[in-house]
Amino acid sequence: MKITVLTLFPEFFDRFVETSIIKRAIEQGHVEFSCVDYRQYTLDKHNHVDDTPCGGGAGMVLMCQPIIDCIKAVRDEHSLVVMMTPQGQKFTQQTAHSFAKVNHLILLCGHYEGFDERIRDYVDMEVSLGDFVLTGGEGAAMVISDAVIRLLNGVIQTQSHEDDSFENGLLEYPQYTRPIEYDGKKVPEVLLSGHHKNIATWRLKESLRKTLLQRPDLLENREFSKEEAALLAEITQEEQKK
Repeated sequence: MKITVLTLFPEFFDRFVETSIIKRAIEQGHVEFSCVDYRQYTLDKHNHVDDTPCGGGAGMVLMCQPIIDCIKAVRDEHSLVVMMTPQGQKFTQQTAHSFAKVNHLILLCGHYEGFDERIRDYVDMEVSLGDFVLTGGEGAAMVISDAVIRLLNGVIQTQSHEDDSFENGLLEYPQYTRPIEYDGKKVPEVLLSGHHKNIATWRLKESLRKTLLQRPDLLENREFSKEEAALLAEITQEEQKK
């Protein structure tokens, strides 16, 4: 897979590609990662990539010419061009999985007051991390790149991300490690039992509990299995007694 970030600030990603799992994924050839500064495509003699908004208003707007020319130069028939914008659809784990199947992912980072509207005709998708605004799209592009790269075959163990939050529509169950007791708080006995079925049931139950208490919206349209429905009833009773 290849990821190309179109940005005014390529240096933003210098440490990203030199750290931890991302560095190893690049070195092992699981992903090619590069940044392209779209300022190099401007035809303006002063290297400007932005201008004042038509109709007036605060800030500066990114111009069509340098960005569209950059997109045309970088994309190919296998590319998916994604614009980072708070106006886009919300990025989810499912989105990450779909991006991980793309041969060439191009992430377009905005800045200032945003993009000239006509640039949107040259992108395939618009994505947002949530209902908030950043100073630029670089942070979002880094988050999306991380979420996608870790899903690629060989980057991490498959089970590591299969148990992640949102993979099965639920938040991940609580995790523990040694010591068995710390500051009076103990690891649940079931996790020390070696009984795989009981451990699996406990993890499912606690995953449901976390989701119910912290992200109940994830359960609204869920089709529960018989086991999940029974566990959820137990959880509801337990929480009501607290």
